[in-house]
This record gives sequence, structure tokens and C-alpha cells, in this order.
Amino acid sequence: MTILGSILSDIREKTPLVHHMTNYVTVNDCANITLCIGASPVMAHAEEEVGEMVALAGSLVLNIGTLDHLQIDRMFVAAKAAEKRGIPIILDPVGAGATSLRTKTAHRMIQELSISVLKGNAGEIGTLAGKQAQVRGVDSGGVTGDPTDITCVLAERLGCTVVMSGPTDIISDGSRTLLCENGHPLMGRISGTGCMAASVIGSCVAVTQNYLSASVTGIAAFGIAGERAASEAAGPGSFKYRLFDNMASVTSDDVDRCARTRSV
Repeated sequence: MTILGSILSDIREKTPLVHHMTNYVTVNDCANITLCIGASPVMAHAEEEVGEMVALAGSLVLNIGTLDHLQIDRMFVAAKAAEKRGIPIILDPVGAGATSLRTKTAHRMIQELSISVLKGNAGEIGTLAGKQAQVRGVDSGGVTGDPTDITCVLAERLGCTVVMSGPTDIISDGSRTLLCENGHPLMGRISGTGCMAASVIGSCVAVTQNYLSASVTGIAAFGIAGERAASEAAGPGSFKYRLFDNMASVTSDDVDRCARTRSV
């Protein structure tokens, strides 16, 4: 078994708690995909308890998809509590580049917090890297420049793992960069797959300090589930419930055999 497969095995053996502070559009999907990979989700957001809750967790997932100032304050409380305990933080900067609130908040988070994994689409990652990027609502309209270089340079600058999602996912810690080609176009036909990917990565980083391998494992396993769901689905609706089924049934051996990853 490779390190990728062993990470999935560890999740299912240890059932780590993954604390989410996420958006109300996809919160239920994020909880369910976390359960399907074998971890345990919690969605606490009250300022009075986020610090206490994150102390029990293996990772903290921050998602700015439905942002307001109260949520921002609570996210920083949770993140500071996570930092004190060495708990990894995954940031999904949904819509960064679309509005000034989202963009400024995401920039503040990467500047002031110890982010372990930054996961976003090309427009979001490009925006945070200071490149010309297009974001339509929460969807990527592309980025100017080479996406692989942008991901690698941003990872090196921030000292964290950066995941740029797309038809080919790019994962870099600034020293090593890998491409993952698992997935299916139907994953872009339903809401929430980007948010769910962050939850899957959050489950993986909860059981290892190798955040690059954890991110590759999560992206590959989720993509494999998407491929299998698409082969069984009649359309987006049936694809969605089959995505959960297949995420639950993906094995460590599946990840080792079916992950289409390569170094660049």
C-alpha cells in the first residue's frame, strides 16, 4: 500500500473529527461526504463554542462561500484556537476575486493565519497569487499565466500546500508539484463539489502531517468516486447521490490503483 492508500485507511480506522465553518448552501453535502470518506463532521459556528470545539478536532475547514462579518470574526476565533493546538487549517476561498469582501477576507486569512492547505479554483487561486483572474460569482473564469507555476509559487510564498482545482487538479507545497487527472465533468454540474473536496482534504490532513500527500489523496479519491458515479448516473440528480455511495466504497487499493497522478 502506498502512502496515498494508507492515508485513506487511517481515516477509516481513526474516524477523525473535522470541524467545519462553511456556507449554508452546501453544509449538508460537506457533512455527508465527510461521513462517506470515514471521518466525523461537526459544523459548530457559535463564537462561544468554536474554540472549544476545534480543540477536539483533527482539522478545521474554513469556507467563505456565504460570508458576513460575524462569520469572519468567528472563523478567526476558531483558527487562532486551532493554531495554538497545532491543528491544520484548510481554507476554501470561495468567490475570492468576485467581490471586495471575499477578496479582502481571503487575503487577510492567508496573511494572518497559519493555513495548512489552500484549495480553490483557478480564478480564486490566481486572485490570491496577485494574477489577473476572472471569477463569475463563485465559478472560475480562468487565470492569466501558467496555472502550474502560479500554484507552485503561491505555495512557496505562503509556506503551505496549495490546490488549484480544475479539469486537471494541481497540488503543490512549493517544493513538489503534482497533477491529478481523476474526476468527471458531471462534478461541475452540481453545486458543492468544490466545498466537498475541501471536506475530503480536511479529513485526510487530520491523520497525517504530510499535507501534500493528504491533499493528493483527497483529490484523487474524490475524483475516483466522481468517475464511478458518472458511469452509473442518468444525469446530475442521480450523479449526486451516487457520488456519496461511491465515496463511501472507494478503498485504499482503489486509490493506489486508480489515482492518475504525476509529478511535474
